[in-house]
Amino acid sequence: MSEVTTAEFNEEGKYLRKVRSFVLREGRLTKGQAHAIETQWPTMGLDYSPESIDLESVFGRDADTVLEIGFGMGASLVEMAAAAPEQNYIGIEVHQPGVGACLASAAEAEVKNLRVYHHDAIEVLENSIADGSLARVQLFFPDPWHKKRHHKRRIVQAEFVQLLRRKLKVGGVFHMATDWENYAEHMLEVMDAAEGYKNQSTTNNYVERPEHRPLTKFEARGQRLGHGVWDLMFEKIS
Repeated sequence: MSEVTTAEFNEEGKYLRKVRSFVLREGRLTKGQAHAIETQWPTMGLDYSPESIDLESVFGRDADTVLEIGFGMGASLVEMAAAAPEQNYIGIEVHQPGVGACLASAAEAEVKNLRVYHHDAIEVLENSIADGSLARVQLFFPDPWHKKRHHKRRIVQAEFVQLLRRKLKVGGVFHMATDWENYAEHMLEVMDAAEGYKNQSTTNNYVERPEHRPLTKFEARGQRLGHGVWDLMFEKIS
């Protein structure tokens, strides 16, 4: 078990650094997931380093790079990477079975433009990703922290979105999606107040799900049950 820093917020929404407080979620790996990590990590895995990575050397080319925070089991991330081979993709996930599942899916799909971190996203963003280097940051269905007293623990907070703004190129986009309307409203409130961003919605709230974000099985089931999903896309303008 490896200990790293994790993102945590106090009741005022201030980011707290809790040194060596977070244990990576190892979980129980299937044989397939363990095999995928063993065989695919040397080519697709990115070991955390406190220095900025050189994207051109990592991917062997100069191309727009999309970074996804918390990709779960990686199905939609692999689908996106396969559908857009002209772009580079980086995924970050703390749950090891998800990392293994993602690597297995990527290998099966013969995806070559995807790299994966098994580490805390805040630390990777702060230290491993160069400023002004990303074309898009994706945050899909993050933990909504349902109880009102826990809302300040939500990852979308003023300080976090300014960290992302530093990492995005001008014209780059922060794309969020959630199936909790209250969290969507919270995201919109934070982003409307955030310096240096412009809402891409023509109605100044939400956008239709863009073609590049695949419809997940969970989401399709929710749609059949009448549940909503809200997408927000904000462009870095300065």
